[in-house]
Amino acid sequence: MAKYVALCGGVGGAKLAYGLAHVLSADELTIVVNTGDDFEHFGLLICPDLDTVVYTLADVADAKKGWGRANESWSSQEALARLGGPVWFQLGDKDLALHLYRRSLLDGGASLCDLTATIAKAFGVKHAIVPMSDDPVRTIVETEEGDLSFQSYFVNRRCEPRVSGFRFEGASSARLSSPFDAALSTPDLAGVILCPSNPFVSIGPILALPGVRDRLRACNVPVLAVAPLVGGEAVKGPLTKMMHELGMNASVGAIASLYADFLDILVIDPLDEHDHDLLRTDLMAVDKVKTLMKTPDERIALARHVLACIEHHQSNRQTARVA
Repeated sequence: MAKYVALCGGVGGAKLAYGLAHVLSADELTIVVNTGDDFEHFGLLICPDLDTVVYTLADVADAKKGWGRANESWSSQEALARLGGPVWFQLGDKDLALHLYRRSLLDGGASLCDLTATIAKAFGVKHAIVPMSDDPVRTIVETEEGDLSFQSYFVNRRCEPRVSGFRFEGASSARLSSPFDAALSTPDLAGVILCPSNPFVSIGPILALPGVRDRLRACNVPVLAVAPLVGGEAVKGPLTKMMHELGMNASVGAIASLYADFLDILVIDPLDEHDHDLLRTDLMAVDKVKTLMKTPDERIALARHVLACIEHHQSNRQTARVA
């Protein structure tokens, strides 16, 4: 049975993960999620990307906001505001219940991997959604105002400070979660997919774990990324701002350069096919298809196309070996 690994961040990545989960069976797909965004708030461990992926696959995500639960209520947040407490990070009542439950599972000795499986099962999600590591890794955004935790930069400061770099505290000593390690090691592995998530702060922490880039370079199956830009713009989030501030063009070619040491296939939107940076890239195959996913059907269509690209690329590899 062919098996696939998807590396995933939050909103954009979760959309493709949704599509893949509607095309592949639970035995065929492992979704590995960034935990660099995780942080503690009021003593609760908040896992924004993990929760977004779970909510999306369970069809309970707030599609308009792009985060949190649909049909959410805000009584606890309003009560906190009346007390004069910090309300910069918004937690809806349903979302808060999940964080309380996660805290109780952690206090009972559960690993992040195990409790994520428990939570996903409670939401009726059958596919494996796994944290990249059970060990804490925290994304630090280096800015003109000093170092900021990711949520301080992203939510509290609304991505306003100018970015000069990123680092991932704890990554060098963190171990891959057991399901992540097993998914990369299985002889049935047919492909690795990098979802259209921010390459710096969503995919970057996963790639910063010891050995991940080496294993992607060495694996004998296609590694494919869907570019998180459409027409040179991010669909959501601060990616284009980050790229400009780091002295990069906001282009799919620049995205390709970030993954150039291991990537076999880059899927781009037709709006980016004349990207000058990309035209100078000959280290990987480039495929063009509509990548904007506004509806569930578009998520599924892109997932089918991605899998077909991987199968076609692998078939060409095998033909070349025979020749």
